[in-house]
Amino acid sequence: MKKIGIFYGSTTGTTESVARLIAEKLGVNASSDVYDVGKMTADLAGSYEALILGTSTWGDGELQDDWYDGIKVLKGLNLAGKIVALFGCGDSESYPDTFCDGMGIIYENLKESGCHFVGAVPDAGYTYSSSVAVIDGKFVGLAVDEMNESDKTDKRVTEWTDMLKADLA
Repeated sequence: MKKIGIFYGSTTGTTESVARLIAEKLGVNASSDVYDVGKMTADLAGSYEALILGTSTWGDGELQDDWYDGIKVLKGLNLAGKIVALFGCGDSESYPDTFCDGMGIIYENLKESGCHFVGAVPDAGYTYSSSVAVIDGKFVGLAVDEMNESDKTDKRVTEWTDMLKADLA
């Protein structure tokens, strides 16, 4: 399996918990390869063959605060050929019109970087009205709603990580 680094932006701890669950399902060492994006450096991110990037969505569809610097770091790297998978946490009941927009913002910022995105997920089975993270009926990565659908998180993460394993081999 490729060397995987997981970077998350988490204000309340939800996205961090999902990042650690993803690490567990992929067999990634949580103590050495899972990071708060606030600790991201170009050397650290560049040392991985594959990046799994996670964020929550805040306010009116805004990126989690720590990601603003994280995006700058990633945009300064040569990501050509690097595998990138995204996951996002959102609240589809209270914010149905900006559900997981943070994940879509990361995608928009990196889509011209030359990286290879993997892990798009069909939006069937999700309840929301709008999301910049959806392209052609698929989320650009794994969408998680711990606020309203926590009972679906483990299954969604398991299915997603099983799908990713082929791309990360």
